[in-house]
Amino acid sequence: MSLSREHAADLSPDTVVVAAGRPERSHDQPVNPPIVLSSTYFGTGALSDGDRGYGRYANPTWDPFEEALAQLEGAELPGLLYASGLAAVSSALSLVPAGGVLVMPTHSYAGSLVMATELAAKGILELRTVDIADTDAVKAQLAPADGIPASMLWIESPTNPMLGIADVRALATAAHEAGAIVVTDNTFSTPLVQQPLSLGSDVVLHSVTKYLAGHSDVVLGALATSNAELRAELLHHRIIHGGIAGPFEAWLALRGLRTLALRIERSQASAATLAERLSTHPRVESIRFPGLSTDPGHERAKSQMKGFGSILCIQLAGDGIRSGADAADQLVRALRLWIPATSLGGVESLIERRRRHTAEPLSVPDNLIRMSVGIENVEDLWADLEQALKSLDR
Repeated sequence: MSLSREHAADLSPDTVVVAAGRPERSHDQPVNPPIVLSSTYFGTGALSDGDRGYGRYANPTWDPFEEALAQLEGAELPGLLYASGLAAVSSALSLVPAGGVLVMPTHSYAGSLVMATELAAKGILELRTVDIADTDAVKAQLAPADGIPASMLWIESPTNPMLGIADVRALATAAHEAGAIVVTDNTFSTPLVQQPLSLGSDVVLHSVTKYLAGHSDVVLGALATSNAELRAELLHHRIIHGGIAGPFEAWLALRGLRTLALRIERSQASAATLAERLSTHPRVESIRFPGLSTDPGHERAKSQMKGFGSILCIQLAGDGIRSGADAADQLVRALRLWIPATSLGGVESLIERRRRHTAEPLSVPDNLIRMSVGIENVEDLWADLEQALKSLDR
């Protein structure tokens, strides 16, 4: 690739998202990497490390995205692209040894929790869930006085959907002292807002489907690490379990990545504006957004993040006519611009009541609405929310 990691380290991340992963500069060669559609590659003799060999092992179309992700996350090795975020989750969880202990946030992405719960039910690992924002409680689960120390600490910060903020550096230090690997799901923040590897995490995970690709048109996942041994294990898992990305999806993800800085700048600013307005609305019972000075995670987020993200959550108050959950459902139905849909991080603003999903933990309030702020005009987004909130009075 034309942009080296050494050069990338001297550039703003806003520039790296545009410059990373481009082909070498030579006369008449394309500025953008091409899509390579091949299931196999020429070769004779024994395969050695680095040989492409077969389409399940490698594809030239993955390389630019994997290199760009590494440069953005500050990883010393190329990232690994997967068929989905959950394929990346599966690969990361494979690092837990048989019978090992996994410490995971009580509020995590539902798919990660379901997968970990199923592995625990089969006796493959022991699962301990904990409030990741409670540093002392996490430390107690990592190295209990009368129990087995953890093999892996799984961090989400902010958490999905409750937006709890973990002290990533302190928890990574405690996990390493207990002998545990640290995996951080950085999907909500993106590398432009938070870099978990620099805070002590061993592996960083992304649902590329969300902010990195950014246009709600691909399903992909990714991992990045600077640990060669861990990367080799993760790569082996991808090859053997077949969770590989399609070349066209990889190409689309890199194209989407080019505008990440602009999308994040716009959506973060709009989320902050909407959070301030919603925080004083009489229909809003509570709000979580780490950018609010009143948010319990605000100071911690300021210390380790370069922004506050574009996700906010509100809970609607019930009244004599309907419960808070019913009010939330009515609000979502009344919206005209916001899209009721499951996902986040795209150019469009999405909204949903999270407990409509049966896999969502019961500790998530049934009147909680998660909002993923897109890049539309913020006044149009607010006008739509306002009219939907007013509909609750009718």
